[in-house]
Amino acid sequence: MTINNAATKSEASGLHSSLRYKFIALVGNEYVRAATAADAVARVQPKLVIEPGTESELAEVLRLANDAGLAVIPRGGGTKLGWGNPPTRADLILSTARLTEIIEHAWADLTVSVEAGCTIQRLQETLAQHGQRLALDPLWPERATIGGVLSTNDSGALRLRFGALRDLIIGATIALPDGTLASSGGKVVKNVAGYDLPKLVTGALGTLGVITRAVFRLHPLPRNARSFSVLAGNGEETQRFVLAVQDSKLAHTFLQSHFSGEAPPVSDILFEGTEAGLVAQEAQLRKLAAPANVKEASTPTWTAREELWSFSGPGTTAVAKISMLPGDLARTMGGVEQAAKLHQLRWRALVYATGLGWVRLEGQPAALKNALQLLRVELEKHAGSLVALHRPGKMADFDAWGDASDALPLMKALKQRLDAKITLNAGRFVGGI
Repeated sequence: MTINNAATKSEASGLHSSLRYKFIALVGNEYVRAATAADAVARVQPKLVIEPGTESELAEVLRLANDAGLAVIPRGGGTKLGWGNPPTRADLILSTARLTEIIEHAWADLTVSVEAGCTIQRLQETLAQHGQRLALDPLWPERATIGGVLSTNDSGALRLRFGALRDLIIGATIALPDGTLASSGGKVVKNVAGYDLPKLVTGALGTLGVITRAVFRLHPLPRNARSFSVLAGNGEETQRFVLAVQDSKLAHTFLQSHFSGEAPPVSDILFEGTEAGLVAQEAQLRKLAAPANVKEASTPTWTAREELWSFSGPGTTAVAKISMLPGDLARTMGGVEQAAKLHQLRWRALVYATGLGWVRLEGQPAALKNALQLLRVELEKHAGSLVALHRPGKMADFDAWGDASDALPLMKALKQRLDAKITLNAGRFVGGI
């Protein structure tokens, strides 16, 4: 990282003297260490990694860093640390690795309060003991943490039935750069008092504050579940099937479609409920899908999105999150195929019935960049979007986010209000926030 002025140089040297000793006195010597190459964020190297043990310790570390003019990168499990643009500067990694407590599971009220460093898998295993779940299927649940999933707004196909993260979160506590611990929401599902901080920080990429805990509404675990795959001949047939299912009385839990340049499209549909109910749902599905081939899913549908993230070599793959109107599914996938052929790229995609999806492109960085730009322009013309979540290092100058439209002035004003010194995740979010 380049240091641009004398003041910043002085502040950076403080990391190795008096300020570092303050951090050590606050959280303990074993929880303050020099950052290594493995701690780099999009090839930007921080200097220190600090792991506070409590919310108050985290807030105080953040206050000290903010006062000193240091740039702070919040980190949970690190599974999505590469999402967004590279930071313009990075001095300190502020880790939630020790904030792992499940504070309160009010099973009778179907709510849970949990610290930000708890992994999704651990939370789900605890909730399952009472026959409940957080109806969420993010990437890599065994490593992804509550805070990281909220900050990146990472939800999967279950959002079709249960809503997105903003529908599941009902309370949150965040540490603001000035050291304030701010809380909003409550422990009951119908709490509407106060400013809606939980929804504000969901998807903000940690640019407004560091999430320290969250409260979620829960759902019962299903008695039984069965998933089916429906083979369609082309994109138009897939779109007709998806829209027909959405317009039917099927009580499906998720519906997703796979596309690639190497095989016909396939749609996965999941049903949950009683055994008798599943039999009836299957019969209705087969009738609705005819003459398309319907079979029980032979591969796990839950991890389909993770397969897009298996990289065989560095610098040759890009993964983008896209959004579209559900009625534009066939046209959009046709556009992806055309862009891939034009730039000699291999491609795969996974699209949910809600119109959200992920596209994986493989090829040379220059070709990847041109294809992504072409797709972004076409999607934005039709009320869609493209966010580049993973791209080769040679594409670091390619903006991850695209057009923020008329929302950007409001977002910048909010950033200025909560983080005037640009302490948190500097430059990583929309519009360089």
